[in-house]
Amino acid sequence: MSSPDPTRPFLREGETCWRIARADRLAVIVDAADYFATIREVVRHAKRSVLFIGWDFDTRIELEPDAEVDGVPNTLGAYLEWVVEKTPDLQVHLLKWDLGIIETLSRGSTPLVLADWMTNERIHMKLDHAHPSGAAHHQKIVVIDDVLAFCGGIDITAKRWDTRSHPDEDPRRRRPTSKRHYGPWHDITTAVSGDAAAALGDLARERWHAATGEQLEPPGPQAPIWPSGLAPLASGQPAAISRTLPAYKDREEVREIEALYLEVIGRAEKTLYIESQYFASRRIAEAMAARLREPDGPEIVVVNPHTAQGWLEEKAMGTARARLLRLVRDADLHDRFRLYTPVAEAGTHIYVHAKVVIMDDRLLRVGSSNMNNRSMGFDTECDLSIEVEDKSAPELGERIVGLRNDLVAEHLNRANSEIEATLRETGSLVRTIDRLRGDGRSLVPFEAPDFSEIVEEELAETDLLDPESTARSWTG
Repeated sequence: MSSPDPTRPFLREGETCWRIARADRLAVIVDAADYFATIREVVRHAKRSVLFIGWDFDTRIELEPDAEVDGVPNTLGAYLEWVVEKTPDLQVHLLKWDLGIIETLSRGSTPLVLADWMTNERIHMKLDHAHPSGAAHHQKIVVIDDVLAFCGGIDITAKRWDTRSHPDEDPRRRRPTSKRHYGPWHDITTAVSGDAAAALGDLARERWHAATGEQLEPPGPQAPIWPSGLAPLASGQPAAISRTLPAYKDREEVREIEALYLEVIGRAEKTLYIESQYFASRRIAEAMAARLREPDGPEIVVVNPHTAQGWLEEKAMGTARARLLRLVRDADLHDRFRLYTPVAEAGTHIYVHAKVVIMDDRLLRVGSSNMNNRSMGFDTECDLSIEVEDKSAPELGERIVGLRNDLVAEHLNRANSEIEATLRETGSLVRTIDRLRGDGRSLVPFEAPDFSEIVEEELAETDLLDPESTARSWTG
């Protein structure tokens, strides 16, 4: 097999992405406390259009649990009603996956808020059932006036809010109605302005049209919006939007996300750092195994949650992870692979919902897709990526590596300077993490549980819950 051309762009329209558009500014927001606060700050500045595309929304959640009383409503539903009341020309559209309605109808006040919205002529909430049987709409996008957009892994719903400190217990982490507490939660999204935001607006309007048959018009030229205090990671940089779309009716399958995953794994030179909710895609595992067999291949560090949510999901995804880990570790001839799970100070598992890939000092990718089969061809996904195209201008590459080190520092509860100093000494991300791991809040090497042979036979070899495409999906 011939070696890949090192000068070939990773991001290519029609292959590894749908569209490339300039981001006047691009920033990464880590964890939902900062993201929800940002949403509360910027949506009120919208003049014509706010588009919410999500797996789920919960109107009852507090956007800022510590917010001072300032006349601005703090729960999502009341906040959006307040925004449209004070902005006469504003239209708000929310589109969520329809199978989530089962949970919605079980929530205390949420159906009442939805009923109120049915009579509000400028807040429009629709359920999206335009997908194959068993598939999910998994994108998480917010677009404001086509001048500012957010794209990543954070759902604006319950059990997502957490700070970067991820304490074992936090009284602010509680469900809206029952007030029951939930555990630490790690997540990531991006903010982009300029043409990249408008491109995400086009994607959101396409989704709305496919779901409802209604064609939304773009908002037209509007004043720029950017969150206060949010430092851009990149400015004036081309950003790429990559999608997964399952085949549905007359629409062909789109696998741009999988193509980009495989290209990034195949071309990583030194270090590949990944955070994902799952490790369950055989194609990705086989691509990693091929690189790990090479004498000079890259290090690969994966951060996963300790378990999936729910018994059946863990038996399906967890068993697949155990099987694929054996495949990858058997290929790790040079000790360059690690799969870690993060824990809080007293040992509470931190749930990893983030979906991020950082390849060397060349590429950053944040989105909704996980490393499982569904995200490659069966569910609807959207990722945003930037790459360093010119190595003679290293500043962007340094900032991408800086973000990776910042995430590692968060997980290890260490100062960024300590991560960077140890990296200079070891020349290795794997050796750095191995050296700096410790008691308390840290990263723990993952060891797969011993699933029964019955479960392995009945679930690990089926794609009932994690199909690769509509051609191999369940029909019930």
